[in-house]
Amino acid sequence: MKLPAFITPNFITIARVLLVPVGAYTLFKNGGDDPAWQYISWFVFFFLGLSDIADGTLARSRNTITELGKFLDPVADKFMIGTAMMSLSILGRLPWWITIIILVREVGITIFRLAIIKRGVIAANKGGKIKSTFQNFGVGFYVLPLSPSLYWFRDGFMAIAIVLTVVTGVYYVQSAFKSSK
Repeated sequence: MKLPAFITPNFITIARVLLVPVGAYTLFKNGGDDPAWQYISWFVFFFLGLSDIADGTLARSRNTITELGKFLDPVADKFMIGTAMMSLSILGRLPWWITIIILVREVGITIFRLAIIKRGVIAANKGGKIKSTFQNFGVGFYVLPLSPSLYWFRDGFMAIAIVLTVVTGVYYVQSAFKSSK
């Protein structure tokens, strides 16, 4: 299927950023306890996650990978995951300590990227992509109205996401310093 020329990878990324508040709105709808709205919110965030895959695939297929896209895409990812996590923590469904650990790493890496951008953008690596996948699925399990009998699975998934978040953050900083030598 041929997409219109105006639908560029950066267009998709910007649209994702603009649609993140819709996911938060649906999460808070009816006090955040309405299973129907929880499923709608999950679908919105899932769609936004798919748009992340779509923009990368489109950029590679059209050979239109840009410095702006390499920078903006991870920022959009952090905005999406941060909005979902803070919303879930405000609703009391995700412990704040998890949100703080992940967001401190994500914001810290974003600030670090801005500080070293003169030397070029360091693109996301496989570890960062795996980390993002675990974060997205982990948060998704907190968005869904799961049976308490499945909390072990949800919490285990999030535990792996936390470990990957910390490990890939350290690796990213180390890689930046190694590449500067």
